[in-house]
Amino acid sequence: MEYKDYYNVLGVDKLASQQDIKKAYRKLARKLHPDVNPGDKGAEARFKEINEAYEVLSDQEKRKTYDELGSSYQQWQRTGGDPRGFDWKQWTARGGQPGGGRVQVEYGDLSDLFGTGGDSSDFFQTIFGNAGGFGAFEQGPRTRRGRDLEQPVEITLEEAYHGTQRLLQVGDEKLEVKIPAGVETGSRVRISGKGKRAGRGGPRGHIYLSVTVLPHATFERNSADLYCVLPLDVYAAVLGGEVAVPSLKGQVMLKIPAETQGGKRFRLKGLGMPNLKDPTSHGDLYADVQILVPTALNDAEKNLFTQLAALRSR
Repeated sequence: MEYKDYYNVLGVDKLASQQDIKKAYRKLARKLHPDVNPGDKGAEARFKEINEAYEVLSDQEKRKTYDELGSSYQQWQRTGGDPRGFDWKQWTARGGQPGGGRVQVEYGDLSDLFGTGGDSSDFFQTIFGNAGGFGAFEQGPRTRRGRDLEQPVEITLEEAYHGTQRLLQVGDEKLEVKIPAGVETGSRVRISGKGKRAGRGGPRGHIYLSVTVLPHATFERNSADLYCVLPLDVYAAVLGGEVAVPSLKGQVMLKIPAETQGGKRFRLKGLGMPNLKDPTSHGDLYADVQILVPTALNDAEKNLFTQLAALRSR
């Protein structure tokens, strides 16, 4: 079986930080994504390869197991050992079992985020189990993975904008799960290897969080864009000026031109929701003007409006 150099796949040093690994992965993922390279089988194969590398190196337990394996394999090669004679069994018995009860997941499996999955290499499946689950295959027939679990979760629009966390209780385990910025109703966040346990030593299933984003009092959402109503008094509409517009980053000031009509839509670029695939990219915020007619006018005010109407009729 061929040894996979995941550091070389991502183009990072073996001492690279988690931030550097994530940065390298995202750069390659955007370059090699199947949507960017339609019909390019080479790019598709590389895309799957970098997903596999990232799944291992972004997980502290898997990375630790992989580093120990790499040292052992390199030592075997230095002593003149034939790669075909390397004893993989000692590693398949370990399987990168997690050591603690807490796990943080950004996208569960980044291959889910970018729209691909499965097709793990024999190397990955032997060392880490099927499709990213913890546990491994013993010599002989494959064991069956445990059952997946699905957990509905409701979050606010603000939480969807900034990203949030939830604490789940699964049996005796407490799982602190990170829900990424940009999720929307229908998004599914995968927590690998924390589902039902399988019999006969098979890998555990996964947990899927089924996300619902609750309605908001101010904003309506359409994909990454947000829409709101901008109440505007008649004086600002006629004379122009600056008004405060609400956004999920806080209020922003918008310059209103004179003689603005009701129904006018202003676009505030980049103030919408973050893109799930690239949180540095945002949609837009659209503010629709609603003219507020003054009420409870006193006699002097009514007189002024009467004079104005007379001037306009000439």
